[in-house]
Amino acid sequence: MVIAGANRHDLKLARSTLAAIGVPRPVPTPEQPQGLCLDKGYDYDEVRDLAKAFQFTAHIRARGEEAEAIKKEAGFKARRWVVERTHSWLNRFRRILIRWEKRTDTYLAMLHLACGIITWRATGLLG
Repeated sequence: MVIAGANRHDLKLARSTLAAIGVPRPVPTPEQPQGLCLDKGYDYDEVRDLAKAFQFTAHIRARGEEAEAIKKEAGFKARRWVVERTHSWLNRFRRILIRWEKRTDTYLAMLHLACGIITWRATGLLG
């Protein structure tokens, strides 16, 4: 995770976000490429070059473009909903939605705790 102020453009955090991926990835191949789904806020050549440098296939869609494709193309698989769903889950934690912490390290700790709780809930171990 990368933390910055709300007034910072997404483009400025793209490199540090990709560099902060903590899970080892398999090497992408032409048969099994790894996609990077982004919205219109990342529609810049710099981000496309960055995705190529990190060996991702960039999927950058404008707002509403994916919904149109779902209606028109049979069997089209939406990708962006995964990100929006995850943001929705994080927004259910009021302490993250309304940032009370002044220090970055305590806010990052709350983000990690929220992600841990979300993962725990998704495993179905709650009953």
